[in-house]
Amino acid sequence: MPPTRRSTNSNPTPKARRALSRTTVQERFEEIVSNIGKVIKGKDEMIRLALTALAADGHIVFEDMPGTGKTMLARAIAQSIDASVSRIQCTPDLLPTDVTGSSVLDRHTGDFVFREGPVFANVFLVDEVNRATPKTQSALLEAMAERRVSFDGVTRPLPQPFFVLATMNPIELAGTFALPEAQLDRFLFRLTMGYPDLKAEREVLDTSGKREAIADLGAVTSTDELLAMIEWANDVSVDDSVKDYIVNLVAATRTDPALAMGASTRASLALLRASRAAAASQGRDDVVPDDVRALAPHVLGHRLVLTADAVLRDETVDAVVDRLLSRVKAPVGSLRAAPKTRATAAPFPAEDGAVHATATPAHVPASSASR
Repeated sequence: MPPTRRSTNSNPTPKARRALSRTTVQERFEEIVSNIGKVIKGKDEMIRLALTALAADGHIVFEDMPGTGKTMLARAIAQSIDASVSRIQCTPDLLPTDVTGSSVLDRHTGDFVFREGPVFANVFLVDEVNRATPKTQSALLEAMAERRVSFDGVTRPLPQPFFVLATMNPIELAGTFALPEAQLDRFLFRLTMGYPDLKAEREVLDTSGKREAIADLGAVTSTDELLAMIEWANDVSVDDSVKDYIVNLVAATRTDPALAMGASTRASLALLRASRAAAASQGRDDVVPDDVRALAPHVLGHRLVLTADAVLRDETVDAVVDRLLSRVKAPVGSLRAAPKTRATAAPFPAEDGAVHATATPAHVPASSASR
C-alpha cells in the first residue's frame, strides 16, 4: 500500500515552536485523544499510551486478537495529525524491498530511479510482523532506530515524524517467525488493545454500522505542530533522583533470579523519554516518580525473558515487574507538586480509580501479554 500523502514533513517552523506553551501541548494532546475517541470507542487508555509513544518519538507493537481496532487506531492517529499513512500485510514471501523500496528502470531516460516503499510515511502500520521472514523483519531495524533507509549505497531520510505501529496475533502461530529480542527492544511499548466492553461495542455499531466513522475524521493538528510537541517533550526536566530511580529499576531486572535476561540501557532511555512525554501531555514541565511507575510495565515487559524455572512456576513478566516496582524505592518529595491545570485527570487511570498525590498518572495495569 503506497503512502497516502497528506502534508509536508518539514521541520517545525520557528513560529510553530513559539506557539507551543505548556498549556498548548496539553490541549493539543487532549484534542487528539478526543478526536481518535470518535472512532476508537472505550479505549482511551490505549489511545493515550499510543500518543505518548508518538510524543516520545517511539514505536509500538500490539500483540492482540484480530479485529480489535489496531489498524483503525493507526489510521485515526494519522488523520488526526494530518500525516501520511501506509500499511503492509506481512507474509512469508514479502521481500525487504517491498518495505523499503527499490530501483526501477525509467524507460524514458534509461536510468534506474529509486521508488520509495511504504516505509516512507509518517505512520507506518506493519500488520502481523511475525509472519514476515527474519530478512524482511531486519529491513525495519534501520528505519526504526535511525529514521533512514540505505539502498544501493545511498542513505535516504524518512519523513518526520516517523511512527511504526506493528501488530502480532497471539493465535495461528504456525509459519510465523518470532521477533528476536534485539528487534523487540526497538519498540518503546508493547500493548494489548483487548476487546471493548459491551457499551463501547454498542457505540461502534451506532457510529460505523453503515459507514466507517473514520472516513469523516478530520485533522485537529499538523505534523509540524506534532514535531514541536515532540521537541517540547524532549525538554521536560528530570530531577537527578528520578533518573536514579529509573536506573535502579532497570538494573534490578538484571539481578532478579526469575529473569534470564534483564533490560538494557536502551530500556532506561525509553523509560526516560516516555516519562517526559507523559508529563508533557499533562502540561507539566518535570517528571515525577509516578510517571515512571505508570509506564514501566509497558516499557519493560517485552524486554525481559523468564528463566525456565520461572516458567515452570507459572511466573509472568508482569508479576516480576510489579514485584520490582514494589521493591525499588521511589524518591519522595524531591520534586515540586504538579501544577493544577485544565486536565488534571490521570491519562492512565488507576485500577481503583484513585490518583496518586505525587503525580497525575497512577499505576497502570501491565499488558496481559508476557514473555
